[in-house]
Amino acid sequence: MTQLRTLVGRNVRLFFRDRGMFFSSLITPVILLVLYATFLARVYRDSLQSSLGDFLNVPEKLMDGFVGGQLVSSILAVSCITVAFCSNMVMVQDKAKGVVRDFVVSPVSPPIRALGYYIASLIASTAVCYTACAVCLGYLAWVGWYMSVWDVLLMLLDVFILSVFGTAISSVLNFFLKTEAQISAVGTVVSAGYGFISGAYMPIASYAGALRKILSFLPGTYGTSLLKNHALRGVYAEMCELGFSNEALNSIRDSVDCNVYFFENKVKIPEMYGIVVGATAVFLGIYIFLNALFEKKNDR
Repeated sequence: MTQLRTLVGRNVRLFFRDRGMFFSSLITPVILLVLYATFLARVYRDSLQSSLGDFLNVPEKLMDGFVGGQLVSSILAVSCITVAFCSNMVMVQDKAKGVVRDFVVSPVSPPIRALGYYIASLIASTAVCYTACAVCLGYLAWVGWYMSVWDVLLMLLDVFILSVFGTAISSVLNFFLKTEAQISAVGTVVSAGYGFISGAYMPIASYAGALRKILSFLPGTYGTSLLKNHALRGVYAEMCELGFSNEALNSIRDSVDCNVYFFENKVKIPEMYGIVVGATAVFLGIYIFLNALFEKKNDR
Protein backbone atom coordinates (compact mmCIF):
# COMPACT_ATOMS: atom_id res chain seq x y z
CA MET A 1 0.00 0.00 0.00
CA THR A 2 2.90 2.35 0.70
CA GLN A 3 4.23 1.87 -2.84
CA LEU A 4 0.79 2.50 -4.32
CA ARG A 5 0.21 5.61 -2.22
CA THR A 6 3.60 6.99 -3.21
CA LEU A 7 2.99 6.38 -6.92
CA VAL A 8 -0.46 7.94 -6.81
CA GLY A 9 0.84 11.02 -5.00
CA ARG A 10 3.69 11.37 -7.47
CA ASN A 11 1.44 11.09 -10.53
CA VAL A 12 -1.18 13.49 -9.17
CA ARG A 13 1.47 16.10 -8.40
CA LEU A 14 2.90 15.80 -11.91
CA PHE A 15 -0.52 16.37 -13.46
CA PHE A 16 -1.41 19.46 -11.44
CA ARG A 17 2.13 20.82 -11.72
CA ASP A 18 1.80 20.93 -15.51
CA ARG A 19 -0.40 24.01 -15.79
CA GLY A 20 -0.86 23.68 -19.53
CA MET A 21 -2.18 20.14 -19.21
CA PHE A 22 -4.37 21.01 -16.22
CA PHE A 23 -5.97 24.10 -17.70
CA SER A 24 -6.49 22.49 -21.09
CA SER A 25 -8.47 19.68 -19.45
CA LEU A 26 -10.34 22.18 -17.25
CA ILE A 27 -11.32 24.54 -20.05
CA THR A 28 -12.61 21.79 -22.34
CA PRO A 29 -16.01 21.42 -20.57
CA VAL A 30 -16.44 25.21 -20.51
CA ILE A 31 -15.81 25.42 -24.25
CA LEU A 32 -18.27 22.59 -24.80
CA LEU A 33 -20.89 24.43 -22.75
CA VAL A 34 -20.52 27.55 -24.90
CA LEU A 35 -20.62 25.55 -28.14
CA TYR A 36 -23.58 23.43 -27.05
CA ALA A 37 -25.57 26.44 -25.84
CA THR A 38 -24.82 28.22 -29.11
CA PHE A 39 -25.47 25.48 -31.64
CA LEU A 40 -27.41 22.63 -30.00
CA ALA A 41 -29.86 24.56 -27.82
CA ARG A 42 -32.03 25.45 -30.80
CA VAL A 43 -32.01 21.85 -32.03
CA TYR A 44 -33.15 20.56 -28.63
CA ARG A 45 -35.85 23.23 -28.36
CA ASP A 46 -37.19 22.49 -31.83
CA SER A 47 -37.22 18.78 -31.02
CA LEU A 48 -39.37 19.36 -27.94
CA GLN A 49 -41.74 21.67 -29.77
CA SER A 50 -42.21 19.15 -32.55
CA SER A 51 -42.99 16.48 -29.95
CA LEU A 52 -45.53 18.69 -28.20
CA GLY A 53 -47.34 20.16 -31.16
CA ASP A 54 -49.70 23.04 -30.43
CA PHE A 55 -51.96 21.40 -27.88
CA LEU A 56 -50.05 22.64 -24.80
CA ASN A 57 -48.75 26.05 -23.88
CA VAL A 58 -45.41 25.28 -22.24
CA PRO A 59 -43.86 28.01 -20.03
CA GLU A 60 -40.66 29.46 -21.40
CA LYS A 61 -38.78 28.65 -18.20
CA LEU A 62 -39.76 24.99 -18.50
CA MET A 63 -38.56 24.92 -22.11
CA ASP A 64 -35.24 26.43 -21.01
CA GLY A 65 -34.95 23.92 -18.18
CA PHE A 66 -35.57 21.05 -20.57
CA VAL A 67 -32.99 22.31 -23.07
CA GLY A 68 -30.51 23.12 -20.30
CA GLY A 69 -30.86 19.66 -18.79
CA GLN A 70 -30.04 18.06 -22.11
CA LEU A 71 -27.09 20.38 -22.65
CA VAL A 72 -25.41 19.82 -19.28
CA SER A 73 -25.97 16.06 -19.31
CA SER A 74 -24.43 15.84 -22.79
CA ILE A 75 -21.46 18.00 -21.79
CA LEU A 76 -20.74 15.95 -18.68
CA ALA A 77 -21.14 12.65 -20.55
CA VAL A 78 -18.47 13.70 -23.05
CA SER A 79 -16.21 15.46 -20.55
CA CYS A 80 -15.93 12.45 -18.25
CA ILE A 81 -14.33 10.56 -21.15
CA THR A 82 -12.25 13.26 -22.85
CA VAL A 83 -10.83 14.71 -19.64
CA ALA A 84 -9.60 11.23 -18.68
CA PHE A 85 -7.34 11.22 -21.75
CA CYS A 86 -5.76 14.51 -20.63
CA SER A 87 -5.27 13.35 -17.04
CA ASN A 88 -3.70 10.12 -18.28
CA MET A 89 -0.99 12.06 -20.07
CA VAL A 90 1.45 11.37 -17.20
CA MET A 91 1.65 7.69 -18.16
CA VAL A 92 2.55 8.56 -21.76
CA GLN A 93 5.05 11.21 -20.66
CA ASP A 94 6.83 8.62 -18.52
CA LYS A 95 7.17 6.40 -21.59
CA ALA A 96 8.44 9.28 -23.73
CA LYS A 97 11.02 10.30 -21.11
CA GLY A 98 12.12 6.74 -20.36
CA VAL A 99 10.90 6.83 -16.75
CA VAL A 100 9.07 3.53 -17.32
CA ARG A 101 12.41 1.74 -17.74
CA ASP A 102 13.36 2.80 -14.23
CA PHE A 103 10.06 1.44 -12.91
CA VAL A 104 10.65 -1.89 -14.65
CA VAL A 105 13.88 -2.55 -12.74
CA SER A 106 12.38 -1.32 -9.46
CA PRO A 107 10.68 -3.62 -6.90
CA VAL A 108 7.26 -2.13 -7.80
CA SER A 109 5.06 -4.86 -9.33
CA PRO A 110 3.23 -4.22 -12.65
CA PRO A 111 -0.28 -4.29 -11.08
CA ILE A 112 0.77 -1.70 -8.47
CA ARG A 113 2.33 0.49 -11.13
CA ALA A 114 -0.78 0.20 -13.30
CA LEU A 115 -3.09 1.04 -10.42
CA GLY A 116 -0.85 3.97 -9.50
CA TYR A 117 -1.39 5.54 -12.91
CA TYR A 118 -5.08 4.64 -12.93
CA ILE A 119 -5.97 6.00 -9.48
CA ALA A 120 -3.98 9.21 -10.04
CA SER A 121 -5.68 9.77 -13.38
CA LEU A 122 -9.06 9.11 -11.77
CA ILE A 123 -8.41 11.65 -9.01
CA ALA A 124 -7.42 14.30 -11.55
CA SER A 125 -10.34 13.49 -13.87
CA THR A 126 -12.87 13.56 -11.04
CA ALA A 127 -11.58 16.90 -9.78
CA VAL A 128 -11.91 18.47 -13.23
CA CYS A 129 -15.29 16.87 -13.98
CA TYR A 130 -16.77 17.93 -10.64
CA THR A 131 -15.60 21.47 -11.36
CA ALA A 132 -17.34 21.23 -14.74
CA CYS A 133 -20.43 19.84 -13.00
CA ALA A 134 -20.52 22.89 -10.71
CA VAL A 135 -20.38 25.17 -13.75
CA CYS A 136 -23.16 23.20 -15.44
CA LEU A 137 -25.38 23.34 -12.34
CA GLY A 138 -24.80 27.09 -12.23
CA TYR A 139 -25.93 27.29 -15.86
CA LEU A 140 -29.09 25.33 -15.00
CA ALA A 141 -29.81 27.66 -12.09
CA TRP A 142 -29.59 30.54 -14.53
CA VAL A 143 -31.78 29.17 -17.34
CA GLY A 144 -34.30 27.08 -15.41
CA TRP A 145 -33.81 25.00 -12.26
CA TYR A 146 -36.02 21.96 -11.67
CA MET A 147 -33.63 19.62 -9.87
CA SER A 148 -34.03 18.37 -6.31
CA VAL A 149 -31.16 17.71 -3.90
CA TRP A 150 -31.53 14.00 -4.66
CA ASP A 151 -31.24 14.68 -8.40
CA VAL A 152 -28.01 16.62 -7.82
CA LEU A 153 -26.55 13.82 -5.68
CA LEU A 154 -27.41 11.24 -8.33
CA MET A 155 -25.83 13.41 -11.01
CA LEU A 156 -22.65 13.63 -8.92
CA LEU A 157 -22.70 9.84 -8.64
CA ASP A 158 -23.12 9.56 -12.41
CA VAL A 159 -20.15 11.86 -13.00
CA PHE A 160 -17.98 9.78 -10.68
CA ILE A 161 -18.99 6.47 -12.29
CA LEU A 162 -18.42 7.82 -15.78
CA SER A 163 -15.05 9.24 -14.70
CA VAL A 164 -14.09 5.76 -13.47
CA PHE A 165 -15.29 4.34 -16.79
CA GLY A 166 -13.52 6.98 -18.88
CA THR A 167 -10.26 6.52 -16.98
CA ALA A 168 -10.41 2.77 -17.59
CA ILE A 169 -10.91 3.27 -21.34
CA SER A 170 -8.14 5.87 -21.61
CA SER A 171 -5.77 3.66 -19.61
CA VAL A 172 -6.22 0.78 -22.06
CA LEU A 173 -5.83 2.95 -25.16
CA ASN A 174 -2.98 5.03 -23.75
CA PHE A 175 -1.06 1.88 -22.84
CA PHE A 176 -0.16 1.49 -26.53
CA LEU A 177 0.90 5.14 -26.98
CA LYS A 178 4.47 6.36 -26.56
CA THR A 179 4.44 10.06 -27.45
CA GLU A 180 2.41 13.10 -26.43
CA ALA A 181 1.54 13.71 -30.09
CA GLN A 182 -0.10 10.28 -30.27
CA ILE A 183 -2.23 10.84 -27.18
CA SER A 184 -3.28 14.28 -28.44
CA ALA A 185 -4.37 12.73 -31.74
CA VAL A 186 -6.26 9.91 -30.01
CA GLY A 187 -7.86 12.36 -27.59
CA THR A 188 -9.07 14.49 -30.50
CA VAL A 189 -10.59 11.50 -32.28
CA VAL A 190 -12.28 10.27 -29.11
CA SER A 191 -13.70 13.69 -28.21
CA ALA A 192 -15.08 14.09 -31.72
CA GLY A 193 -16.53 10.61 -32.07
CA TYR A 194 -17.64 9.69 -28.57
CA GLY A 195 -20.37 12.31 -28.47
CA PHE A 196 -22.04 10.78 -31.52
CA ILE A 197 -21.85 7.13 -30.49
CA SER A 198 -22.99 7.84 -26.91
CA GLY A 199 -25.98 10.00 -27.86
CA ALA A 200 -24.50 13.16 -26.35
CA TYR A 201 -24.56 15.26 -29.52
CA MET A 202 -27.76 13.87 -31.01
CA PRO A 203 -30.20 11.46 -29.36
CA ILE A 204 -29.73 7.88 -30.48
CA ALA A 205 -33.50 7.74 -30.94
CA SER A 206 -33.04 9.97 -33.99
CA TYR A 207 -30.66 7.50 -35.68
CA ALA A 208 -31.65 4.76 -38.09
CA GLY A 209 -32.95 1.52 -36.57
CA ALA A 210 -29.90 -0.60 -37.42
CA LEU A 211 -27.51 1.99 -35.99
CA ARG A 212 -29.57 2.27 -32.81
CA LYS A 213 -29.27 -1.46 -32.25
CA ILE A 214 -25.50 -1.35 -32.75
CA LEU A 215 -25.07 1.57 -30.34
CA SER A 216 -27.20 -0.20 -27.74
CA PHE A 217 -24.23 -2.53 -27.20
CA LEU A 218 -21.99 0.38 -26.10
CA PRO A 219 -21.87 1.20 -22.36
CA GLY A 220 -21.42 4.92 -23.04
CA THR A 221 -24.99 5.03 -24.34
CA TYR A 222 -26.29 4.12 -20.90
CA GLY A 223 -23.95 6.51 -19.11
CA THR A 224 -25.34 9.42 -21.11
CA SER A 225 -28.89 8.24 -20.45
CA LEU A 226 -28.25 8.16 -16.69
CA LEU A 227 -27.20 11.79 -16.71
CA LYS A 228 -30.18 12.79 -18.82
CA ASN A 229 -32.61 10.98 -16.54
CA HIS A 230 -31.35 12.73 -13.44
CA ALA A 231 -30.93 16.16 -15.07
CA LEU A 232 -34.50 16.09 -16.47
CA ARG A 233 -36.46 14.25 -13.77
CA GLY A 234 -37.69 17.53 -12.27
CA VAL A 235 -38.67 18.84 -15.70
CA TYR A 236 -40.81 15.76 -16.32
CA ALA A 237 -42.42 16.14 -12.89
CA GLU A 238 -43.35 19.72 -13.76
CA MET A 239 -44.75 18.62 -17.11
CA CYS A 240 -46.88 16.08 -15.29
CA GLU A 241 -48.20 18.86 -13.03
CA LEU A 242 -49.13 20.86 -16.13
CA GLY A 243 -51.28 18.01 -17.39
CA PHE A 244 -49.02 16.11 -19.75
CA SER A 245 -50.33 12.62 -20.35
CA ASN A 246 -48.19 9.56 -19.63
CA GLU A 247 -48.12 8.83 -23.34
CA ALA A 248 -46.79 12.33 -24.12
CA LEU A 249 -44.15 12.13 -21.40
CA ASN A 250 -43.05 8.70 -22.52
CA SER A 251 -42.77 9.95 -26.09
CA ILE A 252 -40.59 12.86 -24.97
CA ARG A 253 -38.43 10.57 -22.86
CA ASP A 254 -37.99 8.28 -25.85
CA SER A 255 -37.01 11.18 -28.11
CA VAL A 256 -34.16 12.36 -25.87
CA ASP A 257 -32.81 8.93 -24.82
CA CYS A 258 -34.05 9.01 -21.24
CA ASN A 259 -35.67 5.77 -22.30
CA VAL A 260 -33.11 3.50 -23.93
CA TYR A 261 -34.04 0.19 -25.53
CA PHE A 262 -31.98 -2.92 -26.14
CA PHE A 263 -33.70 -4.71 -29.03
CA GLU A 264 -37.10 -3.24 -28.09
CA ASN A 265 -36.60 -4.01 -24.38
CA LYS A 266 -36.50 -0.95 -22.17
CA VAL A 267 -33.35 -0.78 -20.04
CA LYS A 268 -34.04 0.27 -16.45
CA ILE A 269 -31.82 2.67 -14.52
CA PRO A 270 -30.32 0.00 -12.18
CA GLU A 271 -29.47 -2.03 -15.27
CA MET A 272 -27.76 1.00 -16.80
CA TYR A 273 -25.57 1.31 -13.71
CA GLY A 274 -24.76 -2.38 -13.94
CA ILE A 275 -23.74 -2.10 -17.59
CA VAL A 276 -21.40 0.87 -17.02
CA VAL A 277 -19.84 -0.63 -13.86
CA GLY A 278 -19.42 -4.01 -15.56
CA ALA A 279 -17.75 -2.45 -18.60
CA THR A 280 -15.44 -0.49 -16.29
CA ALA A 281 -14.36 -3.70 -14.54
CA VAL A 282 -13.62 -5.32 -17.91
CA PHE A 283 -11.49 -2.41 -19.17
CA LEU A 284 -9.64 -2.14 -15.87
CA GLY A 285 -8.91 -5.87 -15.94
CA ILE A 286 -7.58 -5.59 -19.50
CA TYR A 287 -5.37 -2.68 -18.46
CA ILE A 288 -3.82 -4.56 -15.54
CA PHE A 289 -3.36 -7.67 -17.71
CA LEU A 290 -1.54 -5.64 -20.39
CA ASN A 291 0.86 -4.26 -17.79
CA ALA A 292 1.58 -7.73 -16.44
CA LEU A 293 2.10 -9.10 -19.98
CA PHE A 294 4.46 -6.26 -20.84
CA GLU A 295 6.49 -7.02 -17.72
CA LYS A 296 6.87 -10.69 -18.67
CA LYS A 297 8.09 -9.76 -22.14
CA ASN A 298 10.71 -7.48 -20.64
CA ASP A 299 11.88 -10.26 -18.29
CA ARG A 300 12.56 -12.44 -21.30
